[in-house]
Amino acid sequence: MVSAKKHVPIVKKRTYNVHRCLAAKDDPCFSRFETTRLLGTKGMKELMSTTRFNRHQSDRFKCLSASWRKPKGIDNRVRRRFRGTMAMPSIGFGSNKKTRYMMPSGHKSFLVNNVKDVELLMMHNRTYAAEIASAVSSRKRIDIIARAKQLGVKVTNAKAKVTTEV
Repeated sequence: MVSAKKHVPIVKKRTYNVHRCLAAKDDPCFSRFETTRLLGTKGMKELMSTTRFNRHQSDRFKCLSASWRKPKGIDNRVRRRFRGTMAMPSIGFGSNKKTRYMMPSGHKSFLVNNVKDVELLMMHNRTYAAEIASAVSSRKRIDIIARAKQLGVKVTNAKAKVTTEV
């Protein structure tokens, strides 16, 4: 007589999503450069992408701008979260912690008012990019840009108030 086989549960091998794997909290070696190496610049932008929330009925009426406003009506289907209606912004839609506040270049913005502020970025030139404040004069801008070039710091608005139109 043949004995019945013991029931052996089938264990599926866990496959990780690329984005989930990259955003793993337990990975101490994760860095922006590793992300771009794995996914390329297009993948970096994909990691940084955010959902656009439009105002309810902004597509119906021209007088309503598309910028998000929370619906407050007593019968509003979006506020009541009916199926098939647009999603309301919530904490779950927050951007990836690794790419939060990051520009498409992969740097985080740092506001600079003088040459001394640029020197703060000397050791962090791969993480932060200098952004010259709007109130800085064109003469000081030239000094800031020159110092940033020496230190290898990226300046996001290097051409502002420095170049002239022809």
